[in-house]
Amino acid sequence: MIPHPPRSAEPTYAEASAWADVLVSRRLLHAAVLTPTGQWLVQTQPDGPVRLLQGPADVLALAATIQQRTRSTRPESR
Repeated sequence: MIPHPPRSAEPTYAEASAWADVLVSRRLLHAAVLTPTGQWLVQTQPDGPVRLLQGPADVLALAATIQQRTRSTRPESR
């Protein structure tokens, strides 16, 4: 796996919102809601606990973790 270069800027709320929408629409998260304080409430399952993420960087970190887990559990298609 080739490492990606470091980001040149902090993640934005628009970027985090786009990732949250994708994760929810693909059913990798049950819910992701931006609060008025700039924090995010996320829930992986309807009856699961609600997690509080501090901002866009945490949403992108969660998306990266989910991507990594999804890729590592998916059989290779060759």
